[in-house]
Amino acid sequence: MTIRQPVLRRFKSNAGERSVVVKAMAHPTRLLIMEALMQGECCVNELTDMAGCDITTLSKHLAVMKRSGLLVCEKRGLNVYYQIACPCFPEFFRCIDLVIRAGRKNLRCAC
Repeated sequence: MTIRQPVLRRFKSNAGERSVVVKAMAHPTRLLIMEALMQGECCVNELTDMAGCDITTLSKHLAVMKRSGLLVCEKRGLNVYYQIACPCFPEFFRCIDLVIRAGRKNLRCAC
């Protein structure tokens, strides 16, 4: 298969942009944050307790995720509340779980 140069340039650009988002999730604590936020918005204090890390470490994780476009936040009084920016992430995680299960059984994913 031959890929034309304009298409290849677009693929490379998309790959670079996608890698930023994927890298922003590629940490166990960040995945835990995503799981928690799939249940609904949370304030920083709730996320700190849930993640089991100090607020400085959690804030760094949240900043990476926010910069990548994964999260949005809103300040209310003294608290900052975070939400997942895109409602399709639960489906994305479901797909990842299917890939994991299929891989364990040496099968193709059932997506």
